Amino acid sequence: MSSTDHIRYDVLAQEAMRGVLRRVMSDAARQGLPGDHHFYITFLTQAAGVKLSPRLMAQYPQEMTIILQHQFWDLLVTDERFEVGLSFGGVPERLVVPFNAIKSFLDPSVQFGLQFNIGDDAAAAAADTASAALAPPPAAEQQAADARTEAGGETKPGDGAEVVRLDRFRKK
Repeated sequence: MSSTDHIRYDVLAQEAMRGVLRRVMSDAARQGLPGDHHFYITFLTQAAGVKLSPRLMAQYPQEMTIILQHQFWDLLVTDERFEVGLSFGGVPERLVVPFNAIKSFLDPSVQFGLQFNIGDDAAAAAADTASAALAPPPAAEQQAADARTEAGGETKPGDGAEVVRLDRFRKK
């Protein structure tokens, strides 16, 4: 017996998770990052509303992972997006990233992450599901490891926990 989800729990869950992300980012914009907290944010560079310099767009034509830790400035958070100043190869840049362009968010200091499945059109976006994770998805984990290596930090590949998808709990 198959029933139709008229409530759209998957959409509601994704909206709730974006609310968590928005709240965390807003708090960081107002008060800075407390303790050892820092964020790895992976987003689609071609998504509507994303603003990057042509140099960064050429370097990251599909997706990009940024790290908000020690050297960022002018973090501004609205209901729809965040804007932040970061330095890339010694060149200051201003990025604008809509929340609906974000694929994953990770705070490795507490092993907390969110993963979003985002679609290219409204129909796909409405059917997307979201999942909460204790570790980043593999692509974000590798990009984070690469970024730590470039910054002189240590990498620990593969020490993440299981990513739990909401689909697991749906009746098929």
